[in-house]
Amino acid sequence: MGEATNDLIYEVLKAIQNDVAQVRLDVRELKAELQAMRGHMLATHQDVANVYLALDRQDGRLNRIERRLELSEPVL
Repeated sequence: MGEATNDLIYEVLKAIQNDVAQVRLDVRELKAELQAMRGHMLATHQDVANVYLALDRQDGRLNRIERRLELSEPVL
């Protein structure tokens, strides 16, 4: 087996340092993508909540119309 010289160790350490820097960059990009996905998910959740709110308002209006026209059973 060959002798481990300081130059060889230095070259290996430089390669490792470059690999670690690339991993850091990849992790940073993944975090940014995850934050974007989280933002989209929260926006979708808010949109669904708004749809439920609008549906609830329409249901209340329909119930009032049915009561006025005496189309529904009286509530006991």
